[in-house]
Amino acid sequence: MDVFRALKRFFWQDKRFLLGSVIGLAIATALGLVYPLLLKTLIDDMIIPGKYGGVTGLAFGAVGIIVVKACFQYVHGFSGSRVGNRLAYRLRNSSYEKLQQLSFTYYDSARTGDLMSRLTADIEGIRNFIGFGLAQLLNTFFLLLFGFAMMFFVDWKLTLMVMVTVPVIGFIAIRFEQNIHPVFRSIRAAVSRLTVSVQENITGVRTVKSFAREPFELKKFAKGNEDYRDNHLGLARVWAKYFPLIEFIANLSVAILLLAGGWRVIQGSLTLGELVALNGMLGMVVAPLWGLGFQINNYTQSKASGERLLELLNQHVSIKNADHALVLEEEAIKGHIRYDDVSFRYANRNNQPSALIGFQLDVPPGSVVGMLGGTGSGKTSAVSLLLRAYDVGEGAITIDGVDVRHIELESLRRHIAIVFQESFLFSTTIKENISYGIPDASMEEIEEAARLAQADGFIRELPLGYETIVGERGMGLSGGQKQRIAIARALLRKPKVLILDDATSALDMETEHLIQQSIRQVMTGRTVFVIAHRISSLRHADEVIVLDRGRIVQRGVHDKLIRQPGLYRETYRIQYADRPEELGAEQDAQASGMERRVTG
Repeated sequence: MDVFRALKRFFWQDKRFLLGSVIGLAIATALGLVYPLLLKTLIDDMIIPGKYGGVTGLAFGAVGIIVVKACFQYVHGFSGSRVGNRLAYRLRNSSYEKLQQLSFTYYDSARTGDLMSRLTADIEGIRNFIGFGLAQLLNTFFLLLFGFAMMFFVDWKLTLMVMVTVPVIGFIAIRFEQNIHPVFRSIRAAVSRLTVSVQENITGVRTVKSFAREPFELKKFAKGNEDYRDNHLGLARVWAKYFPLIEFIANLSVAILLLAGGWRVIQGSLTLGELVALNGMLGMVVAPLWGLGFQINNYTQSKASGERLLELLNQHVSIKNADHALVLEEEAIKGHIRYDDVSFRYANRNNQPSALIGFQLDVPPGSVVGMLGGTGSGKTSAVSLLLRAYDVGEGAITIDGVDVRHIELESLRRHIAIVFQESFLFSTTIKENISYGIPDASMEEIEEAARLAQADGFIRELPLGYETIVGERGMGLSGGQKQRIAIARALLRKPKVLILDDATSALDMETEHLIQQSIRQVMTGRTVFVIAHRISSLRHADEVIVLDRGRIVQRGVHDKLIRQPGLYRETYRIQYADRPEELGAEQDAQASGMERRVTG
């Protein structure tokens, strides 16, 4: 029960409903056991002696018991439904809140389909058990307790003979639970893998079709489906082994009752009415014993679901606010950023070298810093550390002299806007996508941000303009259009620090140039980081940082770097190899500058 004790905080505040559900079912169960006593009275006191006058009263008494029993069953159903639904509500909210708190480190290895499975199927399994399954499981014990108590009242000798089978059934039930729990854990994991497979296939359907990989995806899904099937077959084998055994032992008690009870009726030591009553009571006791396997099955399934949810809820939050974290006031922020001997390695990539080593950078307020380097050189890692998507391993990053680890996360990220190379758009209107960071922005502000991002033109050409609903993840728009909407979303916030992580890679040169002009206009006096692979994006930066394998190998302005042997000049030559006239003009300008310096 450790799992349910750990989940207690989600349902114990509704303990009155849980108690009401259990008590309602217990009373309804106890009232059901009165029927055999009514039969005993009918047979022994009315039918056999021929005294039929009390039959009508007995019938009305039975009707009264039925009405009262129905009322308590309603209490059970209403209370169980209430506690189950409230539990599910709180679990969903807490799980989703936890997902918002978890850092990039967790999402680097998490799978979307698995998380969706936990927040839907697993929560539903727990809801059903706490709301109804727990009461049903307890009802089995109530029936045994009340049933055998009433059977003792009728005839204790015969009851003791029948009770011999109960410990055997209990032992089998415990063994059943021990065997079926690992199977259910495997089933939940198989469901998760199957959900992941479907989610990835639907998300990447264009890639699948572009590479004609439908047969491969079918095989991959079939393998996951086969795994799911095999786990259920294993479950069926456990059921086939234990359920008939439980039913056989339970029915054995009925056979003992009929044999011993019938013999005693013949001998005259037991009345026919008492035998009928005992048989009715035993039938009501045996019925839940038959279903004990199903109750344990539900319990075990919900326990496996609870383990998966607790794994999420107890996940360590690596990035969180420090005690007495500082809230940045917008008027006081200048945007002076400093990286002081920063080193960093991704926690889940221990077999790979450090992403940053001894990174040193001082960015005065209002500066434009460019970053160039190959894939994996550490560019995105550097700006991710500024956002506190991860925490530095060594060294420190400061804004206006304050370590970012001492700044409240929401406050820090409210003053930094980032545009990623892979722009994500929500399945809503373009207007709501642009105003995502500033929900109360006016239409004039939204349109101005779109104009600065060179997006206003194509947006107005759409059938519904800014009210056009984009498809999932921005499907229906080109890569360049998505990037421009993402840039507009960032510019609308008027951040103190703007990060463009290869944010114009999908744009043509002319549009990129116009956006750069707009950014210089709107970000005057603010700090800008430009990560790019294209030299054209870095020409006007106040300083360009060239990274290679996590280290800064070159730094300076464009004119200085193209005169130095190194990665920057080599990248420049490769990118302008098909435009020799521009490359030649640049070299002439360099030669002229050198000549003037020598002459001077």
